[in-house]
Amino acid sequence: MNRTAKITRKTKETDITLSLSLDGGEVKISTGIGFLDHMLTALGVHGGFGIQLDAKGDLNVDGHHTAEDVGIVLGMAFAEALGDKSGIARYGSAYIPMDESLGFCALDISARPFLVFKAEFENERVGEFDTCLTEEFMRAFAFNAGITLHISAEYGANDHHKIEAMFKALAYALKTATRPNESGQAVSTKGVL
Repeated sequence: MNRTAKITRKTKETDITLSLSLDGGEVKISTGIGFLDHMLTALGVHGGFGIQLDAKGDLNVDGHHTAEDVGIVLGMAFAEALGDKSGIARYGSAYIPMDESLGFCALDISARPFLVFKAEFENERVGEFDTCLTEEFMRAFAFNAGITLHISAEYGANDHHKIEAMFKALAYALKTATRPNESGQAVSTKGVL
């Protein structure tokens, strides 16, 4: 299996190009939103994924379209790189601490997209990133990747730390779930996903 994908998506709101390798490579992110770049870099580095992403969006409006569309494209890339989803571990979970904060993620690469998101933020923004866009990104990613995703900030005081712990928990859960299994078959009683 190739385990790579290249996606280009252009709308009236965003223009995004993405290269993904599930087995590592360069991580180079440019979205125009510094904090989102930081989170996606953490996702790539901690997940062991090669991600090269260039996104240009209507940031004169706000960051919503950019964050959501980056989630869409990244999800599409994971779906393409995983193919029929056979030969992978399928499930992954992780607790990740970030100072006083604790992030949790459990996921199933199931072709049945769903999101359970639990986090409360004290501030509207971290840098130029609207904290509410964390959920928008996760939803777009999960639904386009075909992943059942449960993700939460279990507790914490600093919104930067809470969001970063969540992205790193996602990275480690994805790393586990996408790793090749020994049988090379789909992990499913149905025989396919």
